[in-house]
Amino acid sequence: MARENGAAEGPTDRVGTICRALRRAILEQALEPGTKLPEDALGERFGVSRTIARHALGQLAAEGLVELRRNRIAVVATPSWAEARDAFDIRIQLERLVVRKLAGRLTKEQVARLRAHVAAEKAAHGGPDSTSIRLATEFHILLAEMTQSPVLVRYVGEIAYRCCLTLSLFSRPHSSECAVAEHGALIDALAAGDEAKVADLMHEHLESVASRALVQPTRRRGRDIMDILAPYAGEGRGAPPATADREAPAPRRRRSLAG
Repeated sequence: MARENGAAEGPTDRVGTICRALRRAILEQALEPGTKLPEDALGERFGVSRTIARHALGQLAAEGLVELRRNRIAVVATPSWAEARDAFDIRIQLERLVVRKLAGRLTKEQVARLRAHVAAEKAAHGGPDSTSIRLATEFHILLAEMTQSPVLVRYVGEIAYRCCLTLSLFSRPHSSECAVAEHGALIDALAAGDEAKVADLMHEHLESVASRALVQPTRRRGRDIMDILAPYAGEGRGAPPATADREAPAPRRRRSLAG
């Protein structure tokens, strides 16, 4: 693999590329809970060694998206609904801290970037609900990144992805417009610099997201992992090609966003 500027991609870059691809495939439900993720198959699909594939699986395990079992067997995680409430409680407190740190401190460029992301969420309305859930989660991760706090970036990312996977599988039917509007309100409050208000808005937003969840797993016919990952392996550092949506199983009714 190579970077756009022609420089060779190092092991860390390749681990990141695999993580991004697998994360999207998992959150968009192309890979179902319980699906095995063999190191040799991943290595072949992404053109890397088993060692690099193993490192990527370890990172995704830390995010709660992959489970590592005996004999180096990795599978897509199956979220525990019993732990979902605790995850959201932790997430609420972390993200209250995020927005309090950002209130009144965002640059015009950062506000514009957040609004552009919300515009992308609006554009996804009517498409696969799992894509909208992923985009909504990435809005919150973008906020954490803007704090420039490695600790917040790490822990918000891990807990948000766990919640995203739970919502991708269990959320009840709900209009995506609601969560998108709440994101817009958060941006307005951040730009206004009202720490107390934006912290309360974030709390209310994530509480409403959690309340929309419902245990209702979906069963789908199994597919070969090499075929599933084909469009994701080719995405590089950008968005997966349009064929990814066409090859994916037909979307269900729209449901709530992940936040």
